[in-house]
Amino acid sequence: MASPTLCLLVAACSEQGTRTVNQDAVLVRDNGPAWFAVLADGAGGHADGGEAARRAVSTLQAGLGDATLPWRSEVLHDAVLAAHADVRKGRRNEAPMHTTVVALCIDPLRAFALWSHVGDSRLYRLRERRIHQVTRDDTLVQGLIDAGVLTPEQGLHHPHKHHLAAALGIDGELQPHTTAPQPLEVGDVFLLCSDGWWASLGDASIAASLADADSPAAWLSAMRGAIERQGRSDQDNFSAIAVWVVGGPPP
Repeated sequence: MASPTLCLLVAACSEQGTRTVNQDAVLVRDNGPAWFAVLADGAGGHADGGEAARRAVSTLQAGLGDATLPWRSEVLHDAVLAAHADVRKGRRNEAPMHTTVVALCIDPLRAFALWSHVGDSRLYRLRERRIHQVTRDDTLVQGLIDAGVLTPEQGLHHPHKHHLAAALGIDGELQPHTTAPQPLEVGDVFLLCSDGWWASLGDASIAASLADADSPAAWLSAMRGAIERQGRSDQDNFSAIAVWVVGGPPP
């Protein structure tokens, strides 16, 4: 029996929260039979954070949109480094301009995905209803957790939990975290999200909300509603992209 063709269902949203501007940027595009998604979160408190996020997304769109398939890790890695260079180029009077980024490339015909990130915008993969954070935050607190100074539980409530250890636009060398191609399975679900999204919900709520959703858009809507019902006066911008891998008819 022929294997089923993999198809993608995709939705995205970006909300301002209680901030005066939205410094997040999201993008979903196709490249022939393949797709890519990019999410960037301009560093809060830095000049031109929104511009940094837009530059990062635009540069990645150009690099990945013109890429020759199949996807290769080097192509994605180089595209992230190009975005880093463009953010640095956009500085005005040497004022800091930083952004996080997380990018996902999926080739449904060849049944693989690869991803890259810098900062604390995350990529989750949910497989058989189990959630797995496949990126690791570039934050000072995560470094303390890795060193055994803090427990993960202590890190959740640390006053500096959102202080970045790496971001696009920083001075010095940058090493994006880029994977080799990873196999896809029917039923895989991916969620790219900014810290305003994942920090407001938590992993358990993200996973639980998937059970009742009948589409990526409905899933994002349920999570967005849960964040808004908290009514926080300091709600950060919160953005996410949902990608569902579903089976189509055999070729």
